[in-house]
Amino acid sequence: MSHHPELQTIRDYVRFATSRFHEAGLYYGHGTDNAWDEAILLVLRALHLPHDINPAVLDARLTKEEQLVLANLIEKRATDRIPLAYLIHEAWFAGLSFYVDERVLIPRSPIAEQIESQFSPWLASPDSVEHILDLCTGSGCIAIACAKAFPRAEVDASDISSEALAVANINVLRHGVEDQVTLHESDLFAALPAKKYDIIVSNPPYVSVEEMLSLPPEYGHEPKLGLEAGAEGLDFVMRILRNAKSYLKQNGIVVIEVGNSQEALMNRLPGMDFTWLEFENDSGGVFVLTAKQLEQVAEIN
Repeated sequence: MSHHPELQTIRDYVRFATSRFHEAGLYYGHGTDNAWDEAILLVLRALHLPHDINPAVLDARLTKEEQLVLANLIEKRATDRIPLAYLIHEAWFAGLSFYVDERVLIPRSPIAEQIESQFSPWLASPDSVEHILDLCTGSGCIAIACAKAFPRAEVDASDISSEALAVANINVLRHGVEDQVTLHESDLFAALPAKKYDIIVSNPPYVSVEEMLSLPPEYGHEPKLGLEAGAEGLDFVMRILRNAKSYLKQNGIVVIEVGNSQEALMNRLPGMDFTWLEFENDSGGVFVLTAKQLEQVAEIN
């Protein structure tokens, strides 16, 4: 990919990227929601500049090397449809910056809002939370955000993928929570210590086979293991609900994201009294169940 000699300033490249992204008809669901914001993020991060830079700097000229780097990244985003977070190796979640690459899903769960509010009003006393479990932790974003929101709590984070856990470990160290967060290679609960938790939180795979076929090309760059969950998208959430009661304290809660599989789950468990959360920035698909509500459904098949 050669650079474009007529493009010289930061502003030129933001404009050029915006035009290329519009032309390519990209999908925005991994951080920003429009071409202009995506272009600004790509250009500034690639040049190692802060996002709140003085606008006068946008007229600064770029070196030939910088022009080549930007032209290459813009093309990868527009032509190869690689999500921006993978190109700049960064995604934000609950106000925290996370390292990401193709070994993990890009953090984007609305659960972030719940974590920042300490799961209000679901916990009687957030200060007394001692143990939190994050299943299918991926990049570690939920576990680490929980550690920051509950500084006294111990957080266990599990994932079946050793590759994902390598990324989670980078983030645990980046945020200095290695004394608080323990990573486990485990198929859901299988290899976890026998323990009771105040909160079990999960953003498991929940995309149905049918929905996988209709996802924008950007999702093709994410690990399929983190997305696909059987014919109805319920394979993982059902396994979690079946086993969660053994791992929950009496006043504990389960918070799980199931996205578009919400309706299928309600049809599968008509007797379960799900509370579906409402979010400022997202359509939802996240439910809360208390330990007592879980007990009410004797057999989850």
